[in-house]
Amino acid sequence: EAGMVKPVLSWGRAQRYDQTVVSLGRFETFFDGNRSVEGPVTFRGMGRSYGDVALNENGTLVQAAGPDSVIAFDRDTGILRARSGLTLADLHRITIPTGWIVAVTPGTKFVTLGGSVANDVHGKNHHMAGSFGAHVTALMLVRSNGERLLCSPTENADMFALTISGLGLTGYIEWVELQLKRITSSEMYVENLPYADLDEFFLLNQQSADWPYTVAWIDCFSPEALLGRGIFSRARFADSGPLEARPADKAIKWPLEMPSFLLNPMSISAFNWLYRHRPAATFKGEQDYDPFFYPLDGILDWNKLYGHKGFFQHQSIIPMENGKAGVRELLEAIRREGQGSFLAVLKVHGKELSPGLNTFPYEGVSLALDFANRGRKTVDFLHRLDAIVLAHGGRMYPAKDALMTGETYRKTYPNWEALENARDPMISSSFWRRVTN
Repeated sequence: EAGMVKPVLSWGRAQRYDQTVVSLGRFETFFDGNRSVEGPVTFRGMGRSYGDVALNENGTLVQAAGPDSVIAFDRDTGILRARSGLTLADLHRITIPTGWIVAVTPGTKFVTLGGSVANDVHGKNHHMAGSFGAHVTALMLVRSNGERLLCSPTENADMFALTISGLGLTGYIEWVELQLKRITSSEMYVENLPYADLDEFFLLNQQSADWPYTVAWIDCFSPEALLGRGIFSRARFADSGPLEARPADKAIKWPLEMPSFLLNPMSISAFNWLYRHRPAATFKGEQDYDPFFYPLDGILDWNKLYGHKGFFQHQSIIPMENGKAGVRELLEAIRREGQGSFLAVLKVHGKELSPGLNTFPYEGVSLALDFANRGRKTVDFLHRLDAIVLAHGGRMYPAKDALMTGETYRKTYPNWEALENARDPMISSSFWRRVTN
């Protein structure tokens, strides 16, 4: 049956493009020699990319998330092979009761294995574990000419390194094999520590170097003397306790788009005050893994909070030697603009262990911010933030980006040409055309 042409939104809801949407079942026959699908093609998992990396304006969008299955799982070694449409939420339902969890997880469990590989996602343990690709042991890549490539660190290693962080451009990832992390409890010991400014954040970070998971929420509207104040969280898995996967249906669903006028400096300041003074801000003790890793998954469709115009996320990383100065300059620009973010996340990263050639993180400091879409004003402001990041030697995260210029991308991802040369000729995306043309 023919695909439907329909508008598809980015997760940030600021981009809406018409594309022909087909389900993967139909597309798999295309790989067997059926050329009825018009290119260019983009694969999309759960649609959690904030910008246009999984959008394909006027092209074909292949919905590649599925009720997909585990192919093999060795409960002794923690090696799991599964089809790429499997989500982390579904994976954990299978693995956590047996004492295994994914080694690296982003801030939502509603992502597929294929999307995690394509974006080489990272988590709160990057300083110890690197990003997702560091734990991928093999994958099967299917090209549009019907070629099937088994890729691993030792077999088709060049294509392996380009597919991890390859934004889905090298072919369809049919399955992924990864090394899981052993846990003895699904509970975590967590400490939330309010801190006063950026200097204290970096001090806490040094003092927490042996904690596997660290992250900070920061208050974008703090007074200048307290720039960067927030709540520093650190955690490790408990030594013993239950092994229970959190059911995804426990989340509440956000029912409607919020009126945009509710998002203003006053409402964000009020939210930040409440967030800083809530009892959990000073919590120390054991809690379930789910709220620590996935605080926003508790509200399904939370992206509607930003109203019908949507929002942009800006996530950048700045090398360690410029980290404090760069983050300070970004926060000062945000304070001056008065375009605060409810959710500002600051994180120190370690050396990149992933083989991914175009992976986002490296040793440095990342800052992730959400901004309501106010049209040209917001676009111009985010380009000014990009300029600050570039001046400090940093770069932006394609999985979150909707606005960076092609020049900025090509300058900060020097291996982009290798990815373009390895790209499957049938595959492209709105993002890729935007940054390479």
